[in-house]
Amino acid sequence: MKRLFGTDGVRGVANIEPMTAETALKLGRAIAYVFKKEPRRHRIVIGKDTRLSGYMLESAMVAGICSMGVDVLLVGPLPTPGIAFITASMRADAGVVISASHNPYQDNGIKFFSREGLKLPDEIELQIERFIFENKDPSHRPTRKEVGKAYRVDDAIGRYVVFAKNTFPRELTLEGLKIAVDCANGAAYRVAPEVFYELGAEVVSIGVNPDGENINRDCGALYSDVLAEEVKRTGADFGVAVDGDGDRCMLVDEKGNVIDGDHIMAISATAMLREGKLNKKTLVATVMSNSGLDEAIARQGGKVVRTSVGDRHVVEEMIRGGYNLGGEQSGHIVFFDHTTTGDGIITALQVLSRMVTEERKLSELASSMESYPQVLVNVEVKQKPDLEAIPSIVNALAGVRKKLKKKGRAFIRYSGTEPLARITVEGKNEDEINSLAGELAELVEKELG
Repeated sequence: MKRLFGTDGVRGVANIEPMTAETALKLGRAIAYVFKKEPRRHRIVIGKDTRLSGYMLESAMVAGICSMGVDVLLVGPLPTPGIAFITASMRADAGVVISASHNPYQDNGIKFFSREGLKLPDEIELQIERFIFENKDPSHRPTRKEVGKAYRVDDAIGRYVVFAKNTFPRELTLEGLKIAVDCANGAAYRVAPEVFYELGAEVVSIGVNPDGENINRDCGALYSDVLAEEVKRTGADFGVAVDGDGDRCMLVDEKGNVIDGDHIMAISATAMLREGKLNKKTLVATVMSNSGLDEAIARQGGKVVRTSVGDRHVVEEMIRGGYNLGGEQSGHIVFFDHTTTGDGIITALQVLSRMVTEERKLSELASSMESYPQVLVNVEVKQKPDLEAIPSIVNALAGVRKKLKKKGRAFIRYSGTEPLARITVEGKNEDEINSLAGELAELVEKELG
């Protein structure tokens, strides 16, 4: 069992365990130890978002890594997918992202990438934890010239901008389009507007004035209604809102309607099916995705494979099955033909390429999928026992599924980062699913609250 790592790295309130400078230093030493293989000079990339606590944790990580005789490449604030790209591009041994993604500024997190730009598997995370908790710290520490050095990669932003632009077809341009971009006062605040501007668009930017405390505050992918109002106010043709670390996005059409990850996947997968570019005619999604997505893909002769929640699970299934498109309803979309992880900027560019190629508005493209009504209820819990071991919850879920028959779905899962049980009910009758979700929420609160 892992003690530090959750579904997406280590996360918590900054300066309270496990997100302290002391633990960050230990994680730095551990990641250096795990990836220091051959007798040569090793390098690890470190990037972050715009949180105030990023300075503290970055300095501690640098100290830990250098103390093991491994060099550090500092890229500063850069989207998570940008750090994955830089890690692979510079042939570094690993990458570190200091970010709590969509969480408020007082939280922070640390997650790692392999030299291929992929999130670490469970077995590597367990190796890191064993180093920390089982006192596997080697007695010999490097001294003199063997101590690690830290270097700043001054052109990291430019490298990533060029990389992102190259995923957009060279023969196309965004000239004539007005694009509204909400950068959540986070890691994408410099690169996102630049990418769209350099491809020819007129860019309207919000959420581009980070102060260390305003990341994700009433802006970004979690508050896409703010972008929707900006699109309507400015008459933009297209809107994109990324989250604090830039690995996911929500889109807004020209009418101000929010387009979620399911619709983004439907737009991309159906087009790829028509062009014969969707590997094995299969899209990978999680259990959270709407049933309307399955129907949209099936109409084009494809199918959807589902995984547990979390973009890492999506990527693992894509690698296992040889698939090239997958993602989550929350806007983490992975285009394996272009990148190794979710990327809000690249996701927006892939949809824009469809708009330009087909000469259709985003609202028209999004109409390829019709969503079933879906309700999500969060219940705070004091503990997280196996839900399958609680008869009352098992029986209640079975009863709800029986009422929905084959015209809906219901399931309960725990949040990987918060003390919450998430209840999802989906069906064709909105009043019915709201009532059923309320009943399940009352039971979960009684059993676990």
